[in-house]
Amino acid sequence: MATPIPSTDYLPPAAAANDRPREECGVCGIYGHPYAAKITYFGLFSLQHRGQESAGIVVSDGEQIRQHKGMGLVPEVFSEEDLGRLQGHLAVGHVRYSTTGASHITNAQPFVATHRGSTLAVAHNGNLVNIRSLRDELESQGSIFQSTMDSEVVVHLLARCLDMELDQAIVETFRLIKGAYSILLMTKDKLVAVRDPGGFRPLCLGRLNNGSYIVASETCALDLVEAQYIRDVEPGEVLIIDQQGLRSLHLEQNQPPSFCIFEHVYFARPDSDIFGINVYQSRKRMGEILARECPIEADLVMPFPDSGNYAAIGYAQASGIPLEMGVIRNHYVGRTFIQPTQSMRDFSVRVKLNPIRSFLENKRVIIMEDSIIRGTTARSRVQSLRGIGVKEVHMVISCPPTRNPCYYGIDFPSCEELVANQKTVEQIRDYLDLDTLYYLSLEGLVEATGAPAENFCKACFDGNYPVPPDRDFRKNVLGCGGSTLACPGRKQ
Repeated sequence: MATPIPSTDYLPPAAAANDRPREECGVCGIYGHPYAAKITYFGLFSLQHRGQESAGIVVSDGEQIRQHKGMGLVPEVFSEEDLGRLQGHLAVGHVRYSTTGASHITNAQPFVATHRGSTLAVAHNGNLVNIRSLRDELESQGSIFQSTMDSEVVVHLLARCLDMELDQAIVETFRLIKGAYSILLMTKDKLVAVRDPGGFRPLCLGRLNNGSYIVASETCALDLVEAQYIRDVEPGEVLIIDQQGLRSLHLEQNQPPSFCIFEHVYFARPDSDIFGINVYQSRKRMGEILARECPIEADLVMPFPDSGNYAAIGYAQASGIPLEMGVIRNHYVGRTFIQPTQSMRDFSVRVKLNPIRSFLENKRVIIMEDSIIRGTTARSRVQSLRGIGVKEVHMVISCPPTRNPCYYGIDFPSCEELVANQKTVEQIRDYLDLDTLYYLSLEGLVEATGAPAENFCKACFDGNYPVPPDRDFRKNVLGCGGSTLACPGRKQ
């Protein structure tokens, strides 16, 4: 029997109104630095694009564990005084956007729990796809949950194994877990990084100038704190950092690589190297390949800041059509998805992005977008151009149509809300009031990364899920809406 979906009373205020892929989460951990909390703070600041809902840091001085968490952006959550109270050489931090679990302070991470005198902190990026069955089993055995996070399930599973050595406890715990996870665990004297066998979410290791270690979701976090990149945490690897140095072991699960290709389309910062590939270069190549696949006669190529900026560069250079910044962004407007109603959100789009009338009037314009989710934002942007007298509006998308929900840590909406699942490309073109609409092919997207197609999870595009969710699984069953497992795709 399917688990009932909670009411929308548990939803973030504007979850139904958002028309961009929601950033997932970002993690950062430090071992061996006297100012571990402050270094973690800067690391989280670099990862802010991965989650703007809440932030938290937990530190240890080897004896005592302290924490500070709050709702909002990193500089809103932490003051100089807060960081001063977080004394210790070992820290883990987290920025969050809820992909499972409601938007509430109780769901802010890292999650901290004490069991039989041992304290454990957990920071998680990803989604567990057998969360419901695991939680039900734990509750039947007497576990009491304080939050709706799947990360808390990890804590309860580990708590059952605390009589074991740490290595064995981790292996036993993650043997039961299915899905996507790049997780940082912290005890009072150890930092542990665990990445799922498919490697869905990125996780990298670096070293700071004083010899201390940093583990983070993206390499841009290492750059800010002037850490030297060592390597990525491998898929299925458990990396333990303590006084003895680094130790590595691997989970006993055989799974081919399942790197999330949408990291390169949208989520990761362009100055990061993700899965060993520079994001700026891959996005620029997406535009170059689009120019080859979808030639258009126009006067200029133009992104809406900051969507599609780097793909637009590639398209312009490959096509010979001038690149122009014909839309000016107001950087002092709040994020569009915090507005409580659709009408207010549309107004926020207009306030945030203003096209230059005298420059664009009577022009044939190519708009570069990184993706279309519901289509409401793209439609509003096209209307703003039509309203100032743009002669032709063409749109090119630097990824294939997004037809399927993600179960691995990205908050794509349900099938019914994904415009490419409900409409053909021609119908989307008409809905957006475009002269032409083109998507990058899946083959072109993979080509842009320079890596083999079999390395990537492309389920949001092709519906092939590397780790099938449990039958009763609903992506947001624990407090953020719901989506069905079966999604019939539409032919382009």
